[in-house]
Amino acid sequence: MHADALDLASTADTAVHPLWQRQLGLLLQSTGDGIFGIDLDGRCMFINRAGARLIGHEPAALLGRNMHEVTHHSHADGAHYADEDCPIFNAFRRGLPCRIDSEVFWRADGTAFPVEYSSYPIVDGGEVRGAVVTFVDITERRRVADALRRARDELEQRVAERTHELSLALQRQRELSAHLDTVREEERTRIAREVHDELGSLLVALKLDVNWLDKRLSEQQARSAHEAEAMRARMRSKCSNMSRLIESAVDNVGRIITDLRPSILDHQGLWAALEWQAQEFVAAAELRLHWRMQVDGAPEPGGTRAMAVFRIFQEMLSNVGRHARARTLSVDVAAGARALRLAVHDDGVGAPATALEAATAYGVMGMRERALHFGGCIEVASAPGAGATFTLQMPLGPEA
Repeated sequence: MHADALDLASTADTAVHPLWQRQLGLLLQSTGDGIFGIDLDGRCMFINRAGARLIGHEPAALLGRNMHEVTHHSHADGAHYADEDCPIFNAFRRGLPCRIDSEVFWRADGTAFPVEYSSYPIVDGGEVRGAVVTFVDITERRRVADALRRARDELEQRVAERTHELSLALQRQRELSAHLDTVREEERTRIAREVHDELGSLLVALKLDVNWLDKRLSEQQARSAHEAEAMRARMRSKCSNMSRLIESAVDNVGRIITDLRPSILDHQGLWAALEWQAQEFVAAAELRLHWRMQVDGAPEPGGTRAMAVFRIFQEMLSNVGRHARARTLSVDVAAGARALRLAVHDDGVGAPATALEAATAYGVMGMRERALHFGGCIEVASAPGAGATFTLQMPLGPEA
C-alpha cells in the first residue's frame, strides 16, 4: 500500500491486510468523504484521514474498535441505538446494502452531526469479510434544505393569506356591487314614484283644467254678455291655477334632474357645486356650517373626476344626516396644482373605527372605490362621542 494508505489503515491480521490494500488503496487517497472498513465483529479495519477527522479521532486510535460504539451508538435524540438495528452492520449480517441520510454520527467530543452514509458488504472468495462504509457530513445540506423548506412554508403561508385576502376582497366587491344595484333600483323606484305621484298628479290636474276650459269655451256663444264676462273671469282664474301647476311641474322636473346630475356642476364647476350642496344640506338638516375653501390657482377638475368628487361629498353629507346627530358641520376644501383635499367633520355621536371599516359599510366602500378609480383615497377618523371626519385625497393636474 502507498505510504498515505498505510497511514490511513493498518491491521494486525496480515491475511486480511492485502485485501484492503488491493481494493481500497487508491480510493482512500483520492476521496474527501469518510471511509472506513469493519470486520464481521464491527471492528475498524481501516479508516481514511477524512473519516477520522469528521468524527474527531486520529485514524490509528480507531483501529480495532467497534465503530458502532464509537460513532453510531445513539439516535439524534440521544436514545440508545442497538447494533442489531444498525443498517451498517446489516450490510454484512443480512446482506442488506443501504444508503441512509436521516441519521447522525457522533464525534469524540459528544456532539452529533447529520450524516449521509452507505454500507456495502465486502465479499472475498464467496465469503463476506465485513463491510465498507462511506459517509459525509450533510450539516450544510440540511441547513440549506431547512432554509428552503422554511422559505417554501413562508411562501405558501403568504400565498394562502393573499388568496384569503383576495377572496375577501372579491366577496366585498360582490357585496358592494349588489348594494349598488340595490341603491340604483331604490333610486329608480324613488324617481318613478316622484314622477308618478307628483308629476303625474300635476299633469292629470292640468288635463282636467284643459278639458274644463274646452267645455266652457264651447258654451261661451250661448251665454249672455253678462254671463260670458263672468265665465271669462273664471277661465282667467283657471289659467292662473294651471300656470301654478306648470311651475310646480317644472320645479319637480328640475329637482329630479338635479338629483340625477346637478346642472350647477356643468355650468359653474366643481367648487361652486360643492358649496351649493353644503348650503342645501345644512339648510335641510338645520345644522351650523363652517365652510373653508382654498382653491386659488388650482386646476378645477371636470368631467367624470368632478362628478366623482361631488358624489363622494354627497355620500359624506349623507352619512352625517343618517347617523351623526350633529349640530355643526365643518367642510374644508383645499386644492393645489397637484392634489385636492376635501374634509368633512361633524360634532355628532361618532362611531367605533371598526364599524366604519366593516364589510357592510357600503357607503364607505363606495366612496373608496370611486376615489381609487381616480388614484385617490378616503381616510376615516371616528370615535364614540368625538364625531367623525371623512377626508378625500385625490391627485389633480395633467399627470392625474
